[in-house]
Parts: sequence; structure tokens; C-alpha cells
Amino acid sequence: MTQQLSDITVGFIGYGAMAQAMAQGFVDGGVLEGGQILACAGHYDKLVDSTSALGVRPLHNATEVAAASDIVILAVKPNLIEEVVTPILHELANSIIVCVAWGWTFDRLETVLEDHTPHISIIPNTPIAVGQGVSVVEDKHNLTDYQAGLVRALLEPVSMLETVDTAHMSQAGTISSCAPAFTAMYIEALADAGVQYGLKRASAYRLAAKMVEGTGALQVSDGRLPAAMKDAVCSPGGATIRGVVALEQHGFRGDVISAVQAVEG
Repeated sequence: MTQQLSDITVGFIGYGAMAQAMAQGFVDGGVLEGGQILACAGHYDKLVDSTSALGVRPLHNATEVAAASDIVILAVKPNLIEEVVTPILHELANSIIVCVAWGWTFDRLETVLEDHTPHISIIPNTPIAVGQGVSVVEDKHNLTDYQAGLVRALLEPVSMLETVDTAHMSQAGTISSCAPAFTAMYIEALADAGVQYGLKRASAYRLAAKMVEGTGALQVSDGRLPAAMKDAVCSPGGATIRGVVALEQHGFRGDVISAVQAVEG
């Protein structure tokens, strides 16, 4: 844990899948102790169960979380933001607000928060739970340098931060936050093919998942074009190029683009 965060309390308003992934990443990555994290949710009994393993402190309502937190992470469903925020505007004004609700960009939040409430909008993804996340960060915010530094110290150890302008938050979020579902389907399909040819299921999953992880890490590490990475594996007349051609014939890349277009509507 950095000295910068040693005395910081982080509160989640909403403790669903994304909030739990973030908390898992913070604790397992040594960014925060479990006791530095507070949370509230719609069903208190369920919240107690979901917070116990990490030592996160369950509270009964958003007012308690906001009043006790230096950083408040708004993690309720997008359609509930205004309903949840309106009764606790004064408490929120004394915290740094990190909003992870889809579609709630800086200007939109300005319409519901008290004037001068420090806030920033991000779109994280579930691999943050294992310190391999991506957090898309809106370039428009009103944090001081110190406040922005706290947010970076919280997120950078467990996710790559990619800053984008407001107009492209949705598209960037689709690629980083929705596509883990698409990628999981790809891993599953590769494993199914392996099982078809006799591989044990667990082995096939490990091989496919680690391949995806390593390929992504290779691209991020040196920024080489994906086409060049593909070409490096495709020997003339070899097995890999036959597989590539089969994917092209079945519209693989077009299907991926179509999936993103479907999300964007």
C-alpha cells in the first residue's frame, strides 16, 4: 500500500459484480486493507455475505458510506444514480466521487451533484479483480492535482488507465468492459475445439486463457500491430494460415465489429 492511500477510506455505493471486482483487486493487490473499504447495497444481508471474505465493512445506507469515505465510488445501476445521489448531495460534496455507472459522464453528473463536488467518471472492467484491469478515464473532471493523484494511486496498481475524451467514453468502454464477455466466448470456443480432439477440459481452458493473456501482454508491451503479430505466426503454406483463412471465410472479424456495433446501437 502506498503511503498516499494508507489513511484513505474508500466507499462503494452499490456492491454488485463490478464493485466487488474492484474491491477484490484493491485488497489482493495490496492497494488497500479490507477495513479501509466500506460498502452499501440494496439488500443488507446479502451485502454482509459478499463483503466478509475481504473484510470490507458493510453499512446500511448510502448516507453512512458517503459521510465516512474520502473517495466514494458510485457503482449503482445507471438508471438509479439520480435517485441514490439526490438525498446525499451534501455528504458527497465532501468526498472525491468516482463514478463507474455507464453513461454518467462529467457534464451529466454536474446536473445532479452540488456545485464544486469533485468528481471523475471511469469505466473499469472485471479483470481488475486480478490486477489486470483496464479503466477508461474521462479526460474532463474537476479534481485537484492531489485528488487526481489519489485516484491514480488507487487504480494504477490494478488496471491500465486509458484517458479518452467524453465523446468516445462509450466506444472505449465497449471495447474494454463489454469485450471480456466476447473474449470469454472465444476462450470457450477454443477449449471446445481442444476437447473435441481429446484434450481435457481444464487443460484446454488453461491453454486458451493463457494464450489470450500473453498475446494481449505482447501487444501492449511493444505496441506492434496485431497484423504483424498474426503474420509472425503464419508460415507460408502452414497450419496457422489455414486457420486464419477459415476465420476470414466465416466473417470472424466482421462478427467482432458487429458485436461492438450492437452494443453501441
